Amino acid sequence: MKILSKAADGGKDSGVTGFFLIECKALFSIVLLRFSKGTREAYHEHAFDAWTLWLKGRVVEHRLIGSGSRFPSCERLTFNAGQLKHTPRSCFHKIEALDTAWALSIRGPWAARWRELRSNKLVTLTHGRKVVDQGEGVVR
Repeated sequence: MKILSKAADGGKDSGVTGFFLIECKALFSIVLLRFSKGTREAYHEHAFDAWTLWLKGRVVEHRLIGSGSRFPSCERLTFNAGQLKHTPRSCFHKIEALDTAWALSIRGPWAARWRELRSNKLVTLTHGRKVVDQGEGVVR
């Protein structure tokens, strides 16, 4: 459990810093997020459902549409300060900050596993971002 702590959020390549008010993975988390301008290459899903209130800046969400290992299309959604966004666990996406952006995120309980798309392969991760499956190729 984290209380009043600061850490990278989303791995070393994400460009997101989390200021955790509280993180209890079995129950919920409340975190203030700072997104540096840009994005990381990996599309990903989350171990949790999340509600995010954008506080400052502007971001574009690149969301893959499909399921399993088939993602035939991508949609782009833009979020500005004052907007609320729901991210279900099953959403495969990446966030591109058009400038430095800040958000407050309330996250639900963590599942044991989630996936990232790396070099056109679905990689399954578990706590500590440990790889548990190198996965299959993706059709886009």
